[in-house]
Amino acid sequence: MNVRMSRTAVAAALVLGIAAGPAAPALAASGAPSAAGGAAQRAVTGQAPDAGALRSALAGLPRDDATAALVRVSGTEGSWRGSAGVHDLASGRPADPGGRFRAGSVTKVFTAAVVLQLAGEGRIGLDAPVRRYLPDLIPAAYGTVTVRQLLDHTSGIPSVGDGGTLEDWYAHRFDRHDPVRTVREATSREPDFAPGTQQHYDNIGYTVAGLLIERVTGTAYAAQVSRRILEPLRLRDTYFPGADPAIRGPHNHGYQIFGAGDLRDVTVWGATEAWAAGDLISTTADLERFTRALFGGRVVRGPLLEAMFTLPGDAVREYGTGKPAAYSAGLSVMRLGGRDVWGKTGGRWGYNTVVAATRDLSRTLVYSVNSTDAKGEEMNPTALGIVVAAFGAPSAG
Repeated sequence: MNVRMSRTAVAAALVLGIAAGPAAPALAASGAPSAAGGAAQRAVTGQAPDAGALRSALAGLPRDDATAALVRVSGTEGSWRGSAGVHDLASGRPADPGGRFRAGSVTKVFTAAVVLQLAGEGRIGLDAPVRRYLPDLIPAAYGTVTVRQLLDHTSGIPSVGDGGTLEDWYAHRFDRHDPVRTVREATSREPDFAPGTQQHYDNIGYTVAGLLIERVTGTAYAAQVSRRILEPLRLRDTYFPGADPAIRGPHNHGYQIFGAGDLRDVTVWGATEAWAAGDLISTTADLERFTRALFGGRVVRGPLLEAMFTLPGDAVREYGTGKPAAYSAGLSVMRLGGRDVWGKTGGRWGYNTVVAATRDLSRTLVYSVNSTDAKGEEMNPTALGIVVAAFGAPSAG
């Protein structure tokens, strides 16, 4: 359920010139912008944002891989704002730069932040077993899974509901899903691995985390995030849609390729299966404000913030591949332009999102790309061009 911006995926796309995943052949014709590729040849440390490379990354929209893009780059090194593409293909009018969009798994950053706040208040122990708080939901077979392991994807609880074709998902796009039922189904199965020994990115840990927030506070997950983050930071264009499949307020339409040349408007699509793992709706301005507040220690305070910038350790490898673990509590890290960049990707049908920043906030990036293959195997070429233009090329380490 996540569009993963892993070190190896981005590096492979840059080196091999991969433009898109297994979608329609037309997508494969769209390469990453040449000016962004030029930006990849040098590190960006200490330099102002490359406005030319960023403009080039957005040039030509709409095109096969994306219909619109909204971008905000900021930080102590300078700022840049840009948008391109169309509000919708039927009217062809320009994309709304302040439009709302589905942020997908960026939701996980908000969820992790609330759990860490509760830990700071002494209401949750990060290294305490989840079963202590949810004894009626987490069976004895998962009795050693800790709260921290939910957040850094090392719980071993298996994924559920990720199968089926795109047509299957589309046919059931208005179905309503119950998080309790989802967790019961997942924990009725055998673990993928012993807790804490491997890392497997998925939604289930954050579904459990949402239920944990509700049990500990006695109020709804969305209400807690609103009270603790959205309201204090005045994120007025950010909200949780619940069972409403539409996007309220100004927004640009999302499109998805189904088979060869079948492009459908997928703007209206329920997100209850994602819930605390991926149903947030926001804007680039709100997510930029949130990112700066989070990295600046104004959301999660004190030593607990370090959990968001700490990987599980070298001994923990990615489940199924053996690659190094890349996810902390809510975030992941890449080496770009000669420095570490922490952030989170998100993907819902028709929409790709990124929040990313250097730890010192010298450079931040938030984008929404209306991708036509938002859940493809490879990174969307427009999104890739934006990332490289903003931060520079992937590097070792």
